[in-house]
Amino acid sequence: MSEMNDTTAQPAAVEEPGLAAELAAAKSKADENYQKYLYAVADLENYKKRIERQFTEIAMHGKKAFLDRLLPIVDNLERALKVTDNVEALHAGVTQTLRGFESVLAQEGVKALDLTGKPFDPRVAEAIGTAQSPGAEENSIVEVVQKAYLIGDDLLREAKVIVAKPPQG
Repeated sequence: MSEMNDTTAQPAAVEEPGLAAELAAAKSKADENYQKYLYAVADLENYKKRIERQFTEIAMHGKKAFLDRLLPIVDNLERALKVTDNVEALHAGVTQTLRGFESVLAQEGVKALDLTGKPFDPRVAEAIGTAQSPGAEENSIVEVVQKAYLIGDDLLREAKVIVAKPPQG
């Protein structure tokens, strides 16, 4: 058999001084980067909380401004309820209150759709009944029971309508 040679090369256990320094520098840089990462994560969390607080404050400010415009209308309703003997004054008070609501809605970009006499469109109205109406076109709206409203170009609420049906004969 062959003899084993004990002169096989073994890795030297001798550390090079430059390698140890590089390793220490890399560990130091890794620690520094990890600290920067932790600070960045903390900053991001603080940013999220700050933005959430700001959005809440903005929403509350908008809500307060909207409600502030409604309070005079509530005052008008309270005054109208105090009227007990004058029907005309009560009617005038309720009419003024309605105008106040319409004004606030207009300020918010809300407008009512006038659908009476127009062809029935299921995208903006729900037919809750039919009626024969002389002179009205078939499937046209003869009565609006509840108005439709738009906010900008979006439908806020669909109308509830009575649609003309064909005359029976």
